[in-house]
Amino acid sequence: MVETGAPALNRSRETRANTQSGYLMLFIWLLLLGVAAWAGITNANAEYMVAWKWIVVVASAVVGLLILCGFYLINPNEAAAIQLFGAYKGTDREEGLRWVLPWLTRKKIAVRANNVISDKIKVNDLRGNPIEMAAQVVWRVTDTAQALFDVDDYKEFVMAQIEAAVRSIGSRYPYDDIEHQEVTLRGNHDEVGVELRKALIERLSVAGITVDECGLTHLAYAQEIAGAMLRRQQAEDQPVLVGGPGTALLVEERSTGRFLTAEAEAAIHQTVDEPLEAHRHFHQATLDAGCDAVDHRRGHQRLADAGLGAPARTMGEQVFDG
Repeated sequence: MVETGAPALNRSRETRANTQSGYLMLFIWLLLLGVAAWAGITNANAEYMVAWKWIVVVASAVVGLLILCGFYLINPNEAAAIQLFGAYKGTDREEGLRWVLPWLTRKKIAVRANNVISDKIKVNDLRGNPIEMAAQVVWRVTDTAQALFDVDDYKEFVMAQIEAAVRSIGSRYPYDDIEHQEVTLRGNHDEVGVELRKALIERLSVAGITVDECGLTHLAYAQEIAGAMLRRQQAEDQPVLVGGPGTALLVEERSTGRFLTAEAEAAIHQTVDEPLEAHRHFHQATLDAGCDAVDHRRGHQRLADAGLGAPARTMGEQVFDG
C-alpha cells in the first residue's frame, strides 16, 4: 500500500440526538398563548394598566415564537441529523412531531429500502470474452452520519460502487463452462449474487450503507461476439442421435466429435447383397423345402413358351373324359 501522507478520513459515527417530543412543546406553546392573551386582555380593559402584564405578553410572544421555530416532523423510516453551527450533534429517529432548540439545524435523510437497477455495462469475463451485465440492488442507510458527512452524495456513491462491483465480479468468473467444473456467471447465479453482495457491503460501508439483496438482471455476450458464441454453444451442448433401422442408439455430446452406436462397426459396413437379418429365415425355408436351389430364370422361360396351350389342353382332356 502506497502512503501518500494525506490525512485519513475523519469517520463519523451516528449518535442519538437530544431532542424532545413535539406534543409536549406544543402544549407549552398553547399555555403561553393563553397566558399572553389573558395578560393583554385584562390589562387593556383595566382602569389602570399594569406594566408587568405587558412584560408577560412580550415574553410569551418571544418564547412562543422560539418554540414554533423548533418543531419538525419525522416520517416512518426517516431520520434527522441535528447540527449546531456545522457540528454534528446526533440523529433523531423518533417518528412523529418532534422539537429541538431553534438554533439547531435539522437535515432529514431516508433510511427506508431503495431498489436500484444498474445500467448495462460491458465487462471482460475471466477468459477475456466481452459480456454485458446489469444488477439489481436493494440498499438502505444504516448510519446517517456516515451517509451525510463521509461522502459527498451518498446516492451517486451507491451507483458508482455498484458499477465497480459488477465489473469486479464479472472479471472474476467465466461466462460459461461447458464441462461444468467451475463457478460461472451463467450457471451459478446464487453464488455470484452472494459474492456481489459481499463486495457491495464492503465498498459501501464507508458511507454507512448496507445491502439487503442483490443479483444479476442481465447477462449476455456482447453484440460483437453474440452470434459466434451462440453457434458454438449450440454445437457443443446439443445432443445428437445417430443410427439406422434396427440399431440401438447412444446419445453423446457433440463436443466429443464422435458418434457411437450400440452395434459393432462391422454391422455398419454390412454389404448390400447380404439379406436383411429379418428375412433370412424365408430364404432358408425355401431351400429346405425344395432341397435344391430354384432356377427362376428357366421357370419364367417355360411359362412364356407354354402360352395358351396349357389351358386349351386342359379343356380338351375334360371333354374327352366326359
